[in-house]
Amino acid sequence: MRIIAIDGPAGSGKSTIAKRLATRLGLEYLDTGAMYRGIAFATLRRGLDPSDQEDVARIVRDVHMQVGEGTITVDDVDATIEIRGPEVTRAVSLVAANPEVRTEMVRRQREWATERGGGVLEGRDIGTVVFPDAVLKVYLTARPEVRAERRSKEVSDLSYETVASDLARRDALDQGRETSPLAEADGALVVDTSDLTVDEVVEALVAKVPS
Repeated sequence: MRIIAIDGPAGSGKSTIAKRLATRLGLEYLDTGAMYRGIAFATLRRGLDPSDQEDVARIVRDVHMQVGEGTITVDDVDATIEIRGPEVTRAVSLVAANPEVRTEMVRRQREWATERGGGVLEGRDIGTVVFPDAVLKVYLTARPEVRAERRSKEVSDLSYETVASDLARRDALDQGRETSPLAEADGALVVDTSDLTVDEVVEALVAKVPS
């Protein structure tokens, strides 16, 4: 399979760059973060506590989820807008830290790629856990203030200070969890996107993809 794995923290440019790269390479694209957000959405919709690992573990295998490019349905409900809302955003790190959730999401992500013969997958553990043998592993990063500025433009109802605080909290949770923490994969190409355009990053990655 031709797998491109792109990892990195929120606001580093993963989604935009992964989509553009997938188009350039003629591959399909999967936002694995949307999958974890989908589980968080399902958890909240069922009135469960995202920090209750046993309750969340019981439902994760039963959640029906379809992730398209820019869309997601959860249990036949269009959750595209809701998964980006503040409630899901606050809950997603708790859900993503659940070992049972991660095991099931990894299984679904590998199944997705196998069915398509590859793809560009972006998330936080693609190169380290899901596809450590990807043909190209990338770790995108950016200065904290740049990441906060980018994200604050996406969520106009929140102040820059609130977004920056949320990002710092999310980073600490993602990097500190016991199961599949956010980290640079062995052999990953590390790219700081702070002062680069999307096109510049994509061109640099295309040049690194084995022919």
